[in-house]
Amino acid sequence: MDLELLSRIQFAFTVAFHYIYPPLSIGLGVVLVGFEGLYLKTKNPLYAQLARFWIKIFALIFGIGVATGIVMEFEFGTNWATYSRFVGDIFGSALAAEGIFAFALESGFLGVLLFGWNKVSHKMHFFSTIMVTAGSMFSAVWIVVANSWQQTPAGYHLVGHGLTVRAEVTDFWAMVFNPSSVDRLLHVWVGAFLAGSFLVLSVHAYYIFKNKHVEISKKAFKVALAIATVSALLQLFIGDRSAKGVAVNQPAKLAAFEGHYDSLAAADMYLFGYVNTTTESVTGVKVPGGLSFLIDGNFHTPIKGLRYFKPEDRPTAVNFVFQTYHLMVTIGLFLIALTLLASYLLWRKQLFQKKWLMLVFSFAVLLPELANQVGWYSAEVGRQPWVVYGLLRTSDALSKAVKENEVWFSLILFTLLYLLLFALFIYLLNKKIQHGPEDTVAGAVDDMPVATKRNNPLMN
Repeated sequence: MDLELLSRIQFAFTVAFHYIYPPLSIGLGVVLVGFEGLYLKTKNPLYAQLARFWIKIFALIFGIGVATGIVMEFEFGTNWATYSRFVGDIFGSALAAEGIFAFALESGFLGVLLFGWNKVSHKMHFFSTIMVTAGSMFSAVWIVVANSWQQTPAGYHLVGHGLTVRAEVTDFWAMVFNPSSVDRLLHVWVGAFLAGSFLVLSVHAYYIFKNKHVEISKKAFKVALAIATVSALLQLFIGDRSAKGVAVNQPAKLAAFEGHYDSLAAADMYLFGYVNTTTESVTGVKVPGGLSFLIDGNFHTPIKGLRYFKPEDRPTAVNFVFQTYHLMVTIGLFLIALTLLASYLLWRKQLFQKKWLMLVFSFAVLLPELANQVGWYSAEVGRQPWVVYGLLRTSDALSKAVKENEVWFSLILFTLLYLLLFALFIYLLNKKIQHGPEDTVAGAVDDMPVATKRNNPLMN
């Protein structure tokens, strides 16, 4: 296995493992805002009880997410030194903005969120929850901006020559609002809302299925279902908008999404299939002209196919991109159907009697996470052979001093360490879920801030 592929696998593995946690923390933060807001509005202590329970899980997810994110920054310097030099000014601006606008906000209020229950008023605690959630969302802004710049560079010029060439920011806001950043950010945010809300749905569906903590679980399920349903529907429209952006900015990637090879012809949309890269053909179930219709509203609109581009400029691993893209779309459509069905049954007051549906929701937590992962694979592998689209090839971005055996060693070490960390995460998460929320309302009220107790009807 050559150095380039090894380095790509190593970075993909560390990014994929890290990306389990940020979407969960962003989405769970939104659900926590819902719980605490409903407590302030209704004064029903069950919502405060839910907030306390899920903040413990939020802290676990947040901590592991921060720890696993640090590794990637070191990999930039060790395995991808040429890339780091090329994008250093761009990434430096974006990551500095993350530190100023996101991390400072998030960390400043995190202590109040975790330890402020009996030290500040509930309104102040609610405000802290909003600020931590906003901080996590702002953090995603700058990470997505940096990554989107790799996809659609803007607001820069090149300085230097040969191995010392680098991109330098000429217009900060043009760099921030590059052609793909807004669509990709919305796509990431909504994917995170789905991940967090489905975690809550999964746990409380499990409780209802097991006939444990039923009253409080019904309230939690309703809140999370509302967020999940709106998010699933939004993702359909945001994903469509994002795909149309890819058609304009990265037509070779769009061609790989559907295995479209014809140089300039109407493009089919496949429901599922397999791409034979040797014969440059796709076998599967398709809607003739479907991709052309989605992009332009006309089944006969010509779409640039992979043969339109030079062989060295085409995406690598076309079948992999095809499969991951279609898996993401399939999961998205399933989540829409699942949430709409649950919403309809809730309206009919039949939802919580459907034990089979609670069992489905218990395992459905895996689907948004899987969709987030394969969506990133589609975007990143579909960008190949470029690490910065049209400017820097992946093969030219490697460090010159790193050897294959060194990458093998670090990859094995990271794999063992991350497997251990994931096992610890699952153990602690399961322990908290098995314990469940506090069983008594009084127990939750006793731990509330004094100011909150005075305003609680149960205490009067």
